[in-house]
Amino acid sequence: MKYGMRLYVAIGVISITIIPSARAQWAVYDGANHVQNVLIAARTLQQIDNQITSLANQAQMLVNQGRNLASLPLSTLSTLQSTISQTTALLAQAQNIAYSVQSVEQQYQQAYTSVSSGMSDSALFSQAQTRWQNSVGGFEDALKLQARVVGNIPSDSSAMTQLVSSSQTSSGALQAAQAGNQLLALQSRQLSDIQAELAANGRATALQQARDAATEAESEAQYQHFSQHDVYVPGTVSMFGSSGN
Repeated sequence: MKYGMRLYVAIGVISITIIPSARAQWAVYDGANHVQNVLIAARTLQQIDNQITSLANQAQMLVNQGRNLASLPLSTLSTLQSTISQTTALLAQAQNIAYSVQSVEQQYQQAYTSVSSGMSDSALFSQAQTRWQNSVGGFEDALKLQARVVGNIPSDSSAMTQLVSSSQTSSGALQAAQAGNQLLALQSRQLSDIQAELAANGRATALQQARDAATEAESEAQYQHFSQHDVYVPGTVSMFGSSGN
């Protein structure tokens, strides 16, 4: 029994001696600290992800700004300017009485308001001929301008189709705005055609009305000129050497 007790005591002493030594060699695990480190790492990853997303958004914004600032490759300005120049040149070719206040005042005074009973028949005929030529020329000018306006319709239709298509397929705000501006310019040019046509038609009508008024004045002048002669007095007419009543 004594030997057994000693054996148990010896084992106990050895265990007490060995256990602390073994515990001293094991790593200590702190669960709370580990969780804290994981949370910090997760927050750091989230911040990095947010920064990446922000950079991507900024890059996309720059791309969109580049698209918005891109110019429209289509331009109809030169065509519109050429058409306006042709219409203007046609107006400048107005016959006899030009689109000029000074020209109208001078020629109108000479051919339309200077009719008087003291004028000779040749002078009255010359003025009547001038008025007729002015009326014919005015209507011819109006017809030419109408033909020009009608001739512009196919090119206007083509330009409008291209601009509307460019506006609908534009990649940015600037291209859409430029397409819209060119459409407005096309409408302005069409309005100028209408204005020019109205002016030509009005000019032709005014010349004809002035001619009618001058014709009335000429008729009155001829009547006044004729009435100034002595009244016709019938007399005896001799025929074949004989006289008769």
